[in-house]
Amino acid sequence: MSILKPPRGFISENDPRVSQVGHAAPPWLVNYADLMTELCAFFIMMYALSVAFSGTMQETAKAVKEAMAQENIAGGSEMTKDGLKITFQEQQKVPFFVSGSAELLPAMKTYIDKIAPMLKKSLEKIESNTLIVEGHTDNVPIATSRFASNWELSTARATTVVKYLTQKHNLPEARIAAIGYGEHKPIAENDTEENRRLNRRVVFLIKMGS
Repeated sequence: MSILKPPRGFISENDPRVSQVGHAAPPWLVNYADLMTELCAFFIMMYALSVAFSGTMQETAKAVKEAMAQENIAGGSEMTKDGLKITFQEQQKVPFFVSGSAELLPAMKTYIDKIAPMLKKSLEKIESNTLIVEGHTDNVPIATSRFASNWELSTARATTVVKYLTQKHNLPEARIAAIGYGEHKPIAENDTEENRRLNRRVVFLIKMGS
């Protein structure tokens, strides 16, 4: 009686490495089964953490949207691949900073006060999260004794917001950063005053940790 050869890549059932019915499993199979069990547990844990993180971020996004609607803050909040992105856009009657300066105006302080507790809560709930504050300007050139370009102005404004959050609202300094993009990441053409106001904005990015 001829024995059929197993398909390429498979082990013959007569091979001693294959456990026969009624016989003990080969030693290697025990370690292999343990490894598969540990991998399964690891991926279940990662999935559970992902759901928890996503839930916290969604709660923060909802709370921020409600606060912005109550205060009529122009801009919005959205979940991105990097995390929760919150945008404050300047309005005609509500400028955020003194013109050509990094000094916060009262309206901007009020706006920050509204969302600061939510930003802080998000950082406290998920220790791997960080907060990045982005400064953006229009493309109108600036050259003053303090700021030689919009890039420097936007960086100073983002830094001012960071200082306000850490000093007044006690956000952890080690988990918050400031960055300035100047006029280099516009969301509208700088061809009208309305569009330039859209580009003059502050963005808060709650970045999810890895």
